[in-house]
Amino acid sequence: MNIPNQITISRILLIPIFMIFLLIDFNWGSLGILGAEVPVSHFIAAIIFIVAAGTDWLDGYYARKYNLVTNMGKFLDPLADKLLITAAFVGLVGLDMFPAWAAVVILSREFAVTGLRLVASGSGEVIAASIWGKWKTVSQIVAAAAVLLHNPVFALAGIPFDLIMIYTAVILTVFSGVDYFIKNKHVLTSAE
Repeated sequence: MNIPNQITISRILLIPIFMIFLLIDFNWGSLGILGAEVPVSHFIAAIIFIVAAGTDWLDGYYARKYNLVTNMGKFLDPLADKLLITAAFVGLVGLDMFPAWAAVVILSREFAVTGLRLVASGSGEVIAASIWGKWKTVSQIVAAAAVLLHNPVFALAGIPFDLIMIYTAVILTVFSGVDYFIKNKHVLTSAE
């Protein structure tokens, strides 16, 4: 297994650690971070989440730079992204920090596109991430991080940056999902 795929797997392995700090109240108090009161456990969860999300860029950069792009990587990378995002949004919904409707829309799109990829793989085709899919992922990561950190910086000015990013993530998620299905409709028509 090459280094980019190992980096991707490290992202998957960070998910349970992230969930422990997100969901267990360790009563370690809170931190004042640029206008936001953040429980220490949420701060640690946010750092783990941001590091895990950062590995998405790192594995892709390394794979392209050293020509180590593999079909396994093309499969594992979006899977790791979906697992991380799913864990974050389900955990945040469980803590009543993220709107359930937004999580359902986002996760429904993720399952639908994963299904499309599975159908395509049955005929030997790999559907790589599009630019809209990448922007969708970035918006979801920023939304989750803003919520995890209780809207730092913007809390000082009273700007609901976390809410703005949730809506941005939902819009980009829906748009990119529609884009995948339009560009790859041949996969579904040839599978009949």
